[in-house]
Amino acid sequence: MEEDPIVHEVIKHSVFRLKENTAKITSCLNWLTEEEIWHRANNSSNSVGNLVLHLCGNVRQYIISSLGQHEDLRDRDAEFSTTGGLKRDELVEKLNATIETCYEVLEQLKTEDLLRKFTVQGFSYTGVGNIIHAVEHFSYHTGQIAFWTKVLKDKDLGFYAGLDLNKRNKK
Repeated sequence: MEEDPIVHEVIKHSVFRLKENTAKITSCLNWLTEEEIWHRANNSSNSVGNLVLHLCGNVRQYIISSLGQHEDLRDRDAEFSTTGGLKRDELVEKLNATIETCYEVLEQLKTEDLLRKFTVQGFSYTGVGNIIHAVEHFSYHTGQIAFWTKVLKDKDLGFYAGLDLNKRNKK
């Protein structure tokens, strides 16, 4: 069966964004001390460590468990209640392992998988909806991690160093 070009594009760009944001998060983790990784600005905020655990849980539930048909073992409350115990390298390893499994699932998907309905957290989305949610959610929290790293370190993180982002679109 010939590959659907839309499915190919959705998967390719989803994987690209997840890889790009995983690299940004890893970079931030490498800038931060162990103490800073678990620091909360106040009782209403999460630490970078919490956000990494949360991203792993979300990707696991929306992509790996639903689309990949793996058992849903997510403990969402623990993602936010954890106050330490995992070192930087362990968080990076957990994030990378989760994202690698996610890529494996995404790369096996077919058109019917992207159109099929899944129920996750009580919401009903197609496979495309699950992928968009997971990638958007991952990007959202990557921005929070980058912002908090900039606040703590008072430095440009260099994510776009060497690129001219002022280029105009061509007609």
